[in-house]
Amino acid sequence: MPVNKTEVYHQRFNKVFDYIDQHLDDPLLLEQLSEVAHFSPYHFHRQFTGYCGVAPGRYIQLMRLKRASYRLAFNPSEKIIDIALDAGFQHAESFSRAFKQIFAMTPSEFRQQPAWVSWHQRMPQLQTKRRETMPVTIINFPATQVAMLSHYGQPERIMETAARFITWRKTTGLSPIVSSQTFGIAHHDPASTPAEIFSFDICGSITAPIPEDNAFGVVNALIPAGRCALLRHHGSHDAIAASARRLYSDWLPANGEELRDFPLFFHYQNFIHDVPEHQLITDIYLPLK
Repeated sequence: MPVNKTEVYHQRFNKVFDYIDQHLDDPLLLEQLSEVAHFSPYHFHRQFTGYCGVAPGRYIQLMRLKRASYRLAFNPSEKIIDIALDAGFQHAESFSRAFKQIFAMTPSEFRQQPAWVSWHQRMPQLQTKRRETMPVTIINFPATQVAMLSHYGQPERIMETAARFITWRKTTGLSPIVSSQTFGIAHHDPASTPAEIFSFDICGSITAPIPEDNAFGVVNALIPAGRCALLRHHGSHDAIAASARRLYSDWLPANGEELRDFPLFFHYQNFIHDVPEHQLITDIYLPLK
């Protein structure tokens, strides 16, 4: 079977991206990265820039600032100086300048009121061209009672709804983050749905119905039992939509299954503010007849 040189090239860069994700807390030298990819150090800077759209140093800084953003928004007890040091800055002032240059807000301003729409608009869309393997299994998903908060409108503002749901969880204890499962029900594809009709449900499993007379808008709901195609997604949530689309475009036609009348949904095994991005695990469920 002939070697697909383009695919090999993608795989070599995927190794670099994975290495960067796993070593964001360490010094990352150009020579190290070129060695990971088995590219010549004399050409690697230009190769990386041409492939990704930004230079290696800029990419690393963006990934560190991206991680810092989530920690600022969701870990209020962490000191900004600690987040700055972990992002590779020696002083809070230099961290603040770099953060404001990208996101037009200081870290303190972002912590007080995260502007997620602006954040998404300003975060460069990097051309990493990742394409992962697709080990799909078919399972019987059990009926799961959940507390649900629906998000309507711009997909970029889902984090605002997530923050409200987290606050409800913390203040009531009815769906504890540690012991309950967390789901997302994807009614629409954000890439092809107008913002005015986009909706997404954030859910936490519960053992008994919750009072619905709460100020957060959280209600009782049920994820029904049934057969599902299950794909485990590793890494950034930014790539989940692409993995989900491949279930529809590649896996479904190849396996002759028919879809059940319930939306695609996700089970979040962990969270970006608790683990490094490369350690994120998300199970994608496609309901089948």
